[in-house]
Order: sequence, then C-alpha cells, then structure tokens
Amino acid sequence: MASQEHLDKMQLRQNYRNLWHTDLMGTVKVDSPYCCLAFWCGPCVSYLLRKRALYNDMSRYVCCAGYMPCSGRCGESRCPELCLATEVFLCFGNSVASTRFMLQDEFNIQTTKCDNCIIGFMFCLQQIACIFSIVAMIVGSEDIQEASQLLSCLADMVYCTVCACMQTQHKIEMDKRDGMFGPQPVMAVPPAQQMSRIDQQIPPSIGYPPQTYGQSYGQPYGYPPQPPQGYPAAGYPPSNHPPPGYPPSNHPPPGYPPSGYPK
Repeated sequence: MASQEHLDKMQLRQNYRNLWHTDLMGTVKVDSPYCCLAFWCGPCVSYLLRKRALYNDMSRYVCCAGYMPCSGRCGESRCPELCLATEVFLCFGNSVASTRFMLQDEFNIQTTKCDNCIIGFMFCLQQIACIFSIVAMIVGSEDIQEASQLLSCLADMVYCTVCACMQTQHKIEMDKRDGMFGPQPVMAVPPAQQMSRIDQQIPPSIGYPPQTYGQSYGQPYGYPPQPPQGYPAAGYPPSNHPPPGYPPSNHPPPGYPPSGYPK
C-alpha cells in the first residue's frame, strides 16, 4: 500500500508545472562557494538543508522525509537530530534525494529534461562501474581490474559533483522561498509600436482610376474623387432635368395671387 502511494506521488510529480530557480548546469555559476562547500562537506550540507527545509522545526522530521519504508520507525520523535545525522552520513544519497522530493512536493517543481539526463547519467555510470568490478573479480584480469578502478573513480567523481549541484539547487530554491533575493525587478512596459505609412504598400483602387498627387487629398483609397467645392460635378445637370410635365398645367392655381397683393 505504501509502495503504491510512493508510485502515485512519483507519477504526480511528473505533472508539476513550476521549475527550479536554476538548473543543475547553472548552479556553479550562481553560487560557486556553496557548490564547493557541498562538494567537500556533502553530509554536513545535507544536514543543514534538511533542517532548513523543515523550517528549523525538527519535530516534523521523519527519516528520509517519509519516502522510504523505514520512515517513521527509527525513533525520530525521541532524538531527531541524531537520526538526521545518522541519515546524512550513512545514507547520503537518500538524504539528498529526500530533500529534493520535499521541495518538489511543496512548491510543485518539476525536474527538467536536462536535469533528468544528468542524474540518469550518474546512475548509469555507477551501475557500469559496479558491473566492471564484478567482471574483474570473476575473470581476474589485471587490465579489466584497472579499467574497473578507473571507472569507479570516475563514477564517484560524477556522483559527488552532481550531488553538490543538487544541494546548491536546493539552497537557491530555499533562498527564493525565504525572500533572500530582495525585490524582483519590475518589467518595463514595451514602447508603443511606431506605425510607418511610408513603408506600407498602397492598396489598388477597385473600379476607379488611380488618384493623382494633389487630387482630393485625404480621400480614402478605393473611392471616386469628389468634385472641388463650388463647382458642379461633370454631367450636371442631368439630361432629364426638368422632368416632363413640369411645371404642372394648373400652376399657379386659380385666384393666385390674391387680390390686393402688390404687383
């Protein structure tokens, strides 16, 4: 039942939307001194980071942050500091991974593909080194033994380096959580786009001849030119003006104008 819950959490962790403040490749550049400290004093840094991840409240401590079958069964409630020190020294890799899972579940942080590739490469290199050691022990060849030792040293160096970068990544994320970066810069409003009429192509006039310079200035394109003010348009008056039968035969009406109207 507990294993199924852990699998469900791992599946849910893949759907997180937030990202780490910095990836593993950028931790050395962002905080080089802390990365060196995590490389040479990994267990001590893991102890401090786990305690900080718990908001310095050791009453909340559970072995491996509750992600291992032994969690909650090691007497953590009686002496959490001693249990945490034992965890980081005897199970260093699990302590780093547990702190990472805690932060991911708290802030809905997903692991990027680049980080997954780096962590996966570390695990694969350790497995290959272990296989070479077993083969060298069975065969008894000195060449394979030397190759296995070199591969084991390379795997240990990669392991320590990646763990140091992971712990630096956790520290930077908690600095962000605790507001140690100061006020964030306000994004400036982009300037308004300048619309240039010179570079725009003039649309063709549909059904009318093109306008010439100075003719009906300000008239939209595609409309017939308007006649100048004070002059009638061409073809004025029309041929049927006045209409036939105008004025009517009974105009003016009888008795108009009235009598007495001055002439």
